[in-house]
Amino acid sequence: MTSLRARLCAALLAAGRPVPTKDLQRLLEVSPEGLERAVRDLERTLAEASLGVDVEAVAGGYQLVVSPSVAPQLTALLAPPPLPNLSAAALETLALVAYHQPVTRGELEAARGANCASTVETLLERELIKVVGRKDVIGRPELLATTERFLVEFGLRSLDDLPTIADRSDGFLRS
Repeated sequence: MTSLRARLCAALLAAGRPVPTKDLQRLLEVSPEGLERAVRDLERTLAEASLGVDVEAVAGGYQLVVSPSVAPQLTALLAPPPLPNLSAAALETLALVAYHQPVTRGELEAARGANCASTVETLLERELIKVVGRKDVIGRPELLATTERFLVEFGLRSLDDLPTIADRSDGFLRS
């Protein structure tokens, strides 16, 4: 039978994207602790073999990535498609969603002092934000939050990896 390490490596290679830990546990039929041991084992094996590949924890899962030690020699090949060009307004709106989610469009517009309908539509189309429900107030506006793609595009394991921001004294978006 194929080793757990080999099956994990093959799964991450075949996926070509971050694979959530729960999916890996189910696929490999291991406990959370078993998966962690397998990931550490694979990381050690890849490092010892100097294969130029690492395991990266991102977006609540794992993926195989090119090691930083060999990346400079592969820049022409690896030039990632750039994050879609986002305007300053789109980046500001995305930051507001990331730090204050779930948030309504009206709350975003109040914070920005401008209409953000087209900006929100752009972020939805690019799958950086999504509708996660409706707020229990008159009109039941949609609640917006960031997506897994947001985490991947910005190299974050989870929202906990967002840089901290100073507490605002104006009570912005506080209940």
